[in-house]
Amino acid sequence: MNKIAYKSVLSGGVFLMAIVVGLYVNAFIPKQWVEQIYHYDVFENKQGQPSYIFKGQAQIIDQITPYADSVLTQEHLNNLTEKPAIASQWVELDNGDIAQLKPVFHFGFWSLMPAVITISLCLLTREPLSALFSGIVTGAFSLGLFDITDGVIIPYLANQSSVGLLILYLWLLGGLLGVWSKTGAAQAFANLMTRHCVKGPRSAKVITWLLGVLFFQGGTMSTVLVGTTVKPFADKANVSHEEMSYIVDSTASPIAAVLAFNAWPAYVQALIFVPGVAFLATESQRIAFFFASIPFSFYGLLAVFGTLLLSFNITRFSGKRIRMAQQRALKTGKLDADGATPLSARELHSTDVPPGYRPHAMEFLFPLITLIGIAVGTFVVSGSPEVNWAFSAALLISIGVALGKGMMLVDVVDGLGNGLKGVVLASVILMLAVVLGTLSKELGGGLYLVNLLGESIEYWMLPLLLLLLSMVIAFSTGTSWGTYAIAFPLAMPLAWSVGHVHGLQNIELYMMICFATVLNGSIFGDQCSPISDTTILSAMTTGCDLMDHVKSQIVPATFAMSAAAVLWTASVILFT
Repeated sequence: MNKIAYKSVLSGGVFLMAIVVGLYVNAFIPKQWVEQIYHYDVFENKQGQPSYIFKGQAQIIDQITPYADSVLTQEHLNNLTEKPAIASQWVELDNGDIAQLKPVFHFGFWSLMPAVITISLCLLTREPLSALFSGIVTGAFSLGLFDITDGVIIPYLANQSSVGLLILYLWLLGGLLGVWSKTGAAQAFANLMTRHCVKGPRSAKVITWLLGVLFFQGGTMSTVLVGTTVKPFADKANVSHEEMSYIVDSTASPIAAVLAFNAWPAYVQALIFVPGVAFLATESQRIAFFFASIPFSFYGLLAVFGTLLLSFNITRFSGKRIRMAQQRALKTGKLDADGATPLSARELHSTDVPPGYRPHAMEFLFPLITLIGIAVGTFVVSGSPEVNWAFSAALLISIGVALGKGMMLVDVVDGLGNGLKGVVLASVILMLAVVLGTLSKELGGGLYLVNLLGESIEYWMLPLLLLLLSMVIAFSTGTSWGTYAIAFPLAMPLAWSVGHVHGLQNIELYMMICFATVLNGSIFGDQCSPISDTTILSAMTTGCDLMDHVKSQIVPATFAMSAAAVLWTASVILFT
């Protein structure tokens, strides 16, 4: 049996298994309902009504029930045989605090099956589309959703976040790359950088690292900005796509946790309130706690430092795959391994400038500077970067300059079309990854993993277990921020309780270390996951094969995380 036939048989077998697993869970595995307590900063408004802030708006709490009388306590949920009658309830706890109870469920180990099937199939076949679809089928069937198109994919993508991803990464990013390819702007920029800054692979990688540090907003925005900017001159300098995608990916979220002047503290602080903990009582105190814990973001620091070493061609901790990719590019000029399938199509790998049109590097630089200026400027003003505005302005400027210089409209439209074709595969993968992440959250896989922990654990082991837990959740769901929403509300109270049980002298420092392990473990799991949006976009913008990126990145990332785990354990033992 040849390799293609083997992959086809394997894919078919796993897909059938996905269907069987989903049907089995739906028919025979009962939901395990779990009490979830959500703490808010409850205050009285001018009318004396209890209120809280949600998405920037004050919300009135209509009715508060004593905790013992609530139908959503774990004691009541243990006796349920069907869905609870109400979705949430405000309660007064024994200590007088007001909190919100919500029932959530999981299927035990079976909640992890969509992620397990997807990741296994990705690694076995290197074909993410069929792997993601298999995981979606498993998750949907487990929840009793059998109409995959109208009942799952369309509803799960019919929200502002998903539509925004589609517009940004298919239309705007694809269109911009296509116009730059048609005008020759990207190639002109690469030539300019080669003449003045980039003298070889090492300088190309160092500039990429510096840009990754400069764009410290983190996540998809940093990934797209850096990857789009560096690809032209990095390709010209013969830097392998595996190296570039790793540097781009590993200076996105890791640097955002270290240079945290971005949206991360504002989001995370809302998840780490613990009743009775004075230094986490207010929003400003929780943000201060975030910044005070930055010195313990050992993985973020080591990941960024590791990519700097790679930029200087120091590959001791980079792993065999990256060393082989580096040597392949230097000796043969091949930027991808044999048999690789880059996520960006060949339309974006070459220029097709119309006769008589003279490209200029400013056609690349001016839209790029505008893009960065709008993204950073709107973040400074409003606290949230308007990425769609930034890419829209860059695209319009690129089109306007091309038309102003005499390019025919038909050629501009042809460039736009090539750009859309160049990123359509990655955009489809990205959309399926969003659907799978939503299904995984509904199935309660992360909740199941969290509930495996107990309060009887040794204090020095808790950071490591929280680290492992957040890594697995983020790797399985492909999202770090989603992992924060699952892990932090459970990890922080647990750390407080364990610290008191063991009589730790510096419990605030202990909680900072536990906080850092969840923050960094989520980043690691997201960064290494083949279904993560940043992983996919790092491969797409640098032109790398997705699974080549995943397999080459996981070794240096694991080196950094292993060293970080040792440092966290030593910090707990020595300083708490």
